[in-house]
Amino acid sequence: MYFNFFCNFSTGQVSFRTLGDNFQVNDFQVKNINPKTRKFVIEVKDKDCGARNSKYLQLSPASPFQALNLCYGQKQSRNGNEVEFVWNSPLEPPCTSAIDCKDWPNSSCNATSGGKGWCHCNANYQWNGTTIACTQVGNNPRQFGGSGQFRSSEKKHKSISLKTRVIFIVVFFIFVLLCIISLIFCGRRMTARRRESRERREGNQAIQMYDMERSVKSFLDSSEFKEGDKKGIDVPVFNLESILEATNYFSDENKLGQGGFGPVYKGKFPGEQEIAIKRLSTHSGQGLEEFKNEVVLIAKLQHRNLVRLLGYCIKGDETILLYEYMPNKSLDTFVFDQTLCLSLDWEKRFGIILGIARGLLYLHQDSRLRIIHRDLKTSNILLDEEMNPKISDFGLARIVKGKETEANTKRIVGTYGYMSPEYALDGLFSVKSDVFSFGVIVLEIVSGKRNTGFYQSKEALNLLGYAWRLWNEEKALDLMDRTLVESCNRGEVLKCINVGFLCVQEDPSDRPNMSNVLSMLTSEVATPLPNPKEPAFVAKKWISSGPSSSFDKPETSSSNNELTVSTELGR
Repeated sequence: MYFNFFCNFSTGQVSFRTLGDNFQVNDFQVKNINPKTRKFVIEVKDKDCGARNSKYLQLSPASPFQALNLCYGQKQSRNGNEVEFVWNSPLEPPCTSAIDCKDWPNSSCNATSGGKGWCHCNANYQWNGTTIACTQVGNNPRQFGGSGQFRSSEKKHKSISLKTRVIFIVVFFIFVLLCIISLIFCGRRMTARRRESRERREGNQAIQMYDMERSVKSFLDSSEFKEGDKKGIDVPVFNLESILEATNYFSDENKLGQGGFGPVYKGKFPGEQEIAIKRLSTHSGQGLEEFKNEVVLIAKLQHRNLVRLLGYCIKGDETILLYEYMPNKSLDTFVFDQTLCLSLDWEKRFGIILGIARGLLYLHQDSRLRIIHRDLKTSNILLDEEMNPKISDFGLARIVKGKETEANTKRIVGTYGYMSPEYALDGLFSVKSDVFSFGVIVLEIVSGKRNTGFYQSKEALNLLGYAWRLWNEEKALDLMDRTLVESCNRGEVLKCINVGFLCVQEDPSDRPNMSNVLSMLTSEVATPLPNPKEPAFVAKKWISSGPSSSFDKPETSSSNNELTVSTELGR
């Protein structure tokens, strides 16, 4: 009965509806509604315009709407005149029975029998003319035109939301606190266990060290060592447990390479110290002999171009040597690799040649012992982080006494392509045997090619033959690695090739000693070098090309020496 607005859903037009005489319905188009001022404007036609109480605009006395202006043409629009209305908060709706109040909850009709009354609000409720509803007493009826009950519900919801957040934050901090306490507890427990384990390990270590030192002493006292060899040995003894832990129990991922006498592993000790660990093979007949040479020889040698022995270990069947770790591995890894060779310009290669020469000179002449290496090759030249060369693997090395420069052996062991002919055929080795191996290495460094495995033609059976042919054709620079064209010093390259050929001459007496070699390489005086004689090819002509072999020498030698050759293996 208070709803005077009508909406046409098909056109979306809002109309204001009044009830005229004879219950005639009159609809007026609503032009504007202003909720803040509670005013709206309707459009009336001229015929509908008249006095304030025009019959077309007459409203029920109980209606909340009231016309503010007459339409005497004062506000003309395109389709007629405009009338402005204001609405007041309506009173309680009239009723004749309780049915009329069903649309207003919490109210009841107070009409007398057969008469009219009003839908009065029940106890604790009051009429809200804005929401046209009975609202609970105590709520603000004007806030946003909403009911107090809604605001109470909203406050209650906010209160619950706030409580939920507080509870969540408290639970979260309790959880974090418990985690911290658990971590502290676990950390202390683990520290205590480590302390107990360390104390137990240190106690066992003392016993193990005693057993190990006793076994080492027994080994040193055996016939494997002469009395003179034992003097001056001052190398630490490592326990097997620490080595196993450092190498992750000799895992393949820590394996650096395979040497002639066993695999080499990388070990990481406390303090991030990295050490190369050689595990002598139990199947190698030379295992104990190599161990003796390494302990006796390297322990007594100190030179920047010799690898340094850091310690050893003997435990049961395990015989282990520990060296300083070389991050760039061996020389053959770089020289013979098509990619890594690019990092070796001529200056670095020439520096490596000089370093090897200085190391050999120290072994042959400057050390307190005169040592012949016997297995000098590119895979036994290790490179540190600055590409400085260090000679390694002294398992085949021999000491010659006093002024002696050569010796003889019944068993010939070496690497195919690096052995001098007199050693391969007759078992004679000397400092000139090492000079021959050095010459092969120099030609390999210059050319970037191995001595064996690349040249199988009739003219050149190996690198030495191929290089000698270029030398005779006066095309020695054609031997140089193509990657050195831009960085090379041609004079130094030719000097190295010439010195290399002098070192690989067939007759040992024609070869220079390492003192002369180093002098020729470092001399800045433009003095002509001696012309080399034809290099030796004997070993290449009759030794089998198999990967590893052991056999008697040809019948041209009357001795019963045995020859063992092996392929070159990097680490």
